[in-house]
Amino acid sequence: MPQHIGIVACSAEGAALCYRTICLEASRLMGKYAHPEVTMHTHPLSEYMKFIDNGDWAGVANLMLSSAEKLGRCGADFLISPDNTVHQAFDLVAHRSPRPWLHIAQEVTNEAKHCHYQRLAVLGTRYLMEGPVYEEKLNAAGLEYRIPGQAQRQRINQIIFDELVNAQFTPRSLSYFAEVIRTMKEDGCDAIALACTEIPLLVTEEISPLPLLDSTRLLARAALRKALT
Repeated sequence: MPQHIGIVACSAEGAALCYRTICLEASRLMGKYAHPEVTMHTHPLSEYMKFIDNGDWAGVANLMLSSAEKLGRCGADFLISPDNTVHQAFDLVAHRSPRPWLHIAQEVTNEAKHCHYQRLAVLGTRYLMEGPVYEEKLNAAGLEYRIPGQAQRQRINQIIFDELVNAQFTPRSLSYFAEVIRTMKEDGCDAIALACTEIPLLVTEEISPLPLLDSTRLLARAALRKALT
């Protein structure tokens, strides 16, 4: 029997894309309409943001553990969180969790190594871009990375929280991301880590000057592989 996947959700759009990817791509491996058992729990994004805005990662960890405990009681065998920013609390969660986890940045790093990329541009919330989540995983794998300049980070963060998490996807914002990616290409990056689970709903390969590493779908596919192992 496939393992039961538990999704510790944070923002709705990224979690929905992750869930949808698991269910749709599973049918190619398991048969028509088939997918592993999946259970999701989420505290309101507003509760997470109270702690994130104050840099209180212990508070973020407590919310993640609360979800983990509920999912464990529902029978989940392992857990994922389709939210890059909250992974800054991952080390406070993993050793206290009732179930093991996959790490979203590790899955992006694995794919970057598989594709032989050398220098990634990391795009996400300002907390993520300025934090250690990707730095630790990429450095451990011997990969370089870059983040946009301060003004670009602020604008990307605004688009994420004012638009993308609210399912607003505008041509103006798409053009802005395309320009940022062009800038990162000029800086020597050979791929883009979409390290916010909502960005793939706006930015696609068709408009990107560089290959994309879609953290949402990469995490979903890793969970599917683990569930079927």
